[in-house]
Amino acid sequence: MKVTTPRLTQNVLTVEGRDGGEPVLFVHGNVSSAAFWRDTMAALPGRYRPLAVDLRGFGDTEPAPVDATRGLRDYSDDVLELVEAMGLAPVHLVGWSMGGGVVMQALRDRPGVVRSVTLVNPVSPYGFGGTEGVDGRITHPDGAGAGAGGANPDFVARLQAGDLSEESPTSPRSVFRSSYVKHPVPDEDFYVRAMLTTRVGEAHYPGDAVPSDAWPNVAPGKTGVLNTMSPTYFRLDDLPEIDPKPPVLWIRGADDVIVSDTSLFDLAHLGALGVVPGSPGTPAQPMVTQTRAVLERYGPYREAVIAECGHSPHLEHPDEFGRLLAAHLGEA
Repeated sequence: MKVTTPRLTQNVLTVEGRDGGEPVLFVHGNVSSAAFWRDTMAALPGRYRPLAVDLRGFGDTEPAPVDATRGLRDYSDDVLELVEAMGLAPVHLVGWSMGGGVVMQALRDRPGVVRSVTLVNPVSPYGFGGTEGVDGRITHPDGAGAGAGGANPDFVARLQAGDLSEESPTSPRSVFRSSYVKHPVPDEDFYVRAMLTTRVGEAHYPGDAVPSDAWPNVAPGKTGVLNTMSPTYFRLDDLPEIDPKPPVLWIRGADDVIVSDTSLFDLAHLGALGVVPGSPGTPAQPMVTQTRAVLERYGPYREAVIAECGHSPHLEHPDEFGRLLAAHLGEA
């Protein structure tokens, strides 16, 4: 369905015949769409009303530009406005990857409308790149090492061209196989086509990049997807201070290479490996450790780690993921 709010028109996936029950709103990650939740939604117990939203610039939602200086708030404000327009509160929120950050921002800003939170391999509460240590200290004031400058230009070009091939390690299909999942999953073509709905450009993916005097000599710009997660714009230090505090379930794949203490998408870690030359010894961002530290301060949370699983537990281990999610929703 299409839902128009004062901010924009959003595309929302539903399950036929499931118009009643407690609403569960699923929020997808970067370079994907609501389609990634298709099977999870269908498998949800009948007492729930499953919905999944395409974020702006993804899927079939209006491609309004993204102001990265607001962090993830362009996305989270869209989600909160959707919740209000559809009368979903109190709502269960489920966020994957970047969508986990969107859900955390919505929780931080409007905790009273949230019934429960499920985070699936979420971005750190201190953003993606450019920080070090458990407390998310910013390595350089300009956020060097984070933002759109870290995107692979060939991947961006292939994404824009709608490349469905597997001819290059940087094709969307190859990236899906190497980074989204650890092992092959059914309907790969369906998910790759969903990746290709991503709008490409400075206002969307990856965003604009600016030079930096600090290694790795790129800093976040002011527009687009990757810049929204720069620690100069997105930080949730005060998440543990909100009231009320809905229960949080954190599900993650043990072998995730995207959100990790040694992420293969973190320029600092790639520098330590020698993949990005010239590193002065900047330590990798301990993304998982940072998330755990913030949630421990938050209070009511549970961490569930799925073995032999990469970045997408809901695709790779759908039965185990479904059991964990249903149990959490039932306890909220």
